[in-house]
Amino acid sequence: MKLTGNTIFITGGGSGIGRGLAEALHKSGNQVIIAGRRKERLTEVANANPGMRWVELDIEDPASISAVAGRLITDFPKLNVLINNAGIMQIDDASTAIDENLLVTTLVTNVMGPIRMTGALIEHLKRQPNAAVINNSSVLAFVPLAMTAVYSASKAALHSYTMSLRYKLKDTPVKVLEIAPPWVQTDLLGSNNEPRAMPLADFVEETVRVLGTEAEEVLVERAKPLRNNAGPDEAAFVFQFNDMMANPQ
Repeated sequence: MKLTGNTIFITGGGSGIGRGLAEALHKSGNQVIIAGRRKERLTEVANANPGMRWVELDIEDPASISAVAGRLITDFPKLNVLINNAGIMQIDDASTAIDENLLVTTLVTNVMGPIRMTGALIEHLKRQPNAAVINNSSVLAFVPLAMTAVYSASKAALHSYTMSLRYKLKDTPVKVLEIAPPWVQTDLLGSNNEPRAMPLADFVEETVRVLGTEAEEVLVERAKPLRNNAGPDEAAFVFQFNDMMANPQ
C-alpha cells in the first residue's frame, strides 16, 4: 500500500503496537485518527503528535462502533484505511473451565470487534479510489500459546475471517492486509521489558517497511518461522514451542 496521503483510523491506538503504528504513519504524512477506551491515553498520544486526532471507542459495544463509524464518515470523508488493532490477551487454562468473563470479553474484543468495525465502514471504504482494511492478528494464530488458549484461538479466527474478507473484496478498491506480530515488547502480559520479545520500535520500523510493499501478509522476519509452521506436522512444533515458553532457559 502507499504509505502517505491516507486517512487512517486505528483502533487500540493509545498504546503498544497501535500507538507505534499511529506515530510512524503520522510522521509519514497521513491523517491518523486513533481510538480506544482510555481517553487519557488517547489525548497523551495526540498531544505528542500535533495533527493526530482521536475518538473514544468501546470495541465491545456495537452501538459505540456504529456511532464512531458515523462520526468518522462525516468528519473524515477521505477515510480510506482501517487498522483493526485493538485486542486483549489474558492467561487462561484450557485444561479446566475457562472463566466466562475472560472467554466472552476476549472473543468480543478480538473477533467480533474487528468484524463489526469493518462492517460499519466497509461501504464507505468501497467508495474510495484506494482503500485498505488491515487486521492485526498474531503468530499465535498459527502456533497457539497454550497458556493463552482463548487469545490464540481468537487470533486464528481473525486470520480466517481476514482471508474470507480478502476474497470477497477482491474485485473492489479495498485491499485486505494482515499483520501477524511475533512477541513484541508491549504491555500485553507485562512484556514491556521482556528480553525475549522484539523491541517495539524495531517491530514498527520493519512492519511499516513491509506495509509499503505489495505483501498481503505483513510479516517481520522474526514472525516467519511461526507463520510458516502450519501443515500436517505442525503439532510437534506447537509442543516444542509451548515447552520452551513454559520452561525458559
